[in-house]
Amino acid sequence: MKLFAVDMDGTCLDGHSRLSDENLQALRQAAQAGIQVVPTTGRSLSCLPHRLREEGFFRYVISSNGAVVTDRQTGETLFQALIPRQRALELVRQADRLPVGITAHLDNEYLVQGRALSLLGRLAFGPDARSSIRVEDMAQAIANSGKDVEEIQLYFLSRSAQEATRQMLARCAPDCLAAFTGQYVEIFSQNASKGIALAHLAQRLGIAKEEVACIGDGENDLHMFQAAGLRFAVGSGVPELKQQADVVVAANGENGVAQAVREYLLKERR
Repeated sequence: MKLFAVDMDGTCLDGHSRLSDENLQALRQAAQAGIQVVPTTGRSLSCLPHRLREEGFFRYVISSNGAVVTDRQTGETLFQALIPRQRALELVRQADRLPVGITAHLDNEYLVQGRALSLLGRLAFGPDARSSIRVEDMAQAIANSGKDVEEIQLYFLSRSAQEATRQMLARCAPDCLAAFTGQYVEIFSQNASKGIALAHLAQRLGIAKEEVACIGDGENDLHMFQAAGLRFAVGSGVPELKQQADVVVAANGENGVAQAVREYLLKERR
């Protein structure tokens, strides 16, 4: 394998959004063995786990669920599939009428509307949340930026809010994709997915699908599976992903990423 795409939350990070020493060391070892390690995350680029941001063993990042691919060495954007600004403004203005919290990924940054949601983020993500930017009016921030949007996230404050959000998206965003969890929904361009971004990066690097490995835990990683020749799922992942995985490794809190690297990727290269 020449490329290893690694999901972050729920896969490489434990239940407290922490990157363990063991997983970090295993990723270093993979890079030292000549494997391109590619963090592949739903986070914005600025909110990459702080322990990874300090590292230099990886060059490329797939962020915002595949909306952006970045070359860290040159700062170049290698791929992007964004929500048009006017569509994003319409979505945010409609969401403002619902009992939901609003965040957005814009120009590689993570914007959070309001003080309450910003405080909750700091409690949930610790040091990683320090990279977020608090805004008082998301629509105004997007309008002032003059740029298209990577992703919008809406956090539900009640079960009825979740259903109201589904109805709003069906009405206002037929050209966007939405990935729901029990707590929030991620909204992104219909041309964005981890799989599309991963396939684009592999092609650019001259790496065949059969030489790509990936690891994930959630439904949004199913697209990534389509672009990889070797597919790992952590034991704590959703059933649909584990059914399609070639190998199921330990849970995210038990260093499943390190197991995938040491028991499979590195052994293959010996």
